[in-house]
Amino acid sequence: MAEGDNRSTNLLPAGTASLEEQLQGWGEVMLMADKVLRWERAWFPPAIMGVVSLEFLTIYYLDPSVLSGVSCFVMFLCLADYLVPILAPRIFGSNKWTTEQQQRFHGICSNLVKTRRRAVGWWKRLVMLKEEKPKMYFMTMIISLAAVAWVGQQVHNLLLTHLRVTFLLLLPGLNQHGIILKHIGMAKREKQASQTKRKEK
Repeated sequence: MAEGDNRSTNLLPAGTASLEEQLQGWGEVMLMADKVLRWERAWFPPAIMGVVSLEFLTIYYLDPSVLSGVSCFVMFLCLADYLVPILAPRIFGSNKWTTEQQQRFHGICSNLVKTRRRAVGWWKRLVMLKEEKPKMYFMTMIISLAAVAWVGQQVHNLLLTHLRVTFLLLLPGLNQHGIILKHIGMAKREKQASQTKRKEK
């Protein structure tokens, strides 16, 4: 286990350096997005919710088919991939890139690599659960997917997608300001208090 940890620790700098090289043209945009997602100003959270809501209202109003929606989304990604590296240095000024900005960019890339590794780790755990405890895996997957299908049947798909996207975009700021940990701590204290009351009865 320790050998695997050492290997993954050694792979982190290499993965971060590789990602930095791939996203070099996106550096200024990523720094700006990081500021917004971490709520460096008080009006950033309402702005995020407003922009996301406006986009989903536009989708609701236009009501595109799935194929049209996917095509437009991929077309937007292709345009951004082509135009951002060209326009970003002209808008932000490449001569203003400082050591502090480089460190922040390195930190963002490092966090992205860690997040990707966590996702791969969760997938590997799921595969191990399937191999080691197939009955438990089967029951967990069926119950989870049935619950998701039921929720999807009760609530409009676009609203669910809107809520998921909004939550994911607000998550870095919630973590940065300790709001999630605060609520988890409150929930744990409530649980301990209720358990203590039960024991006393």
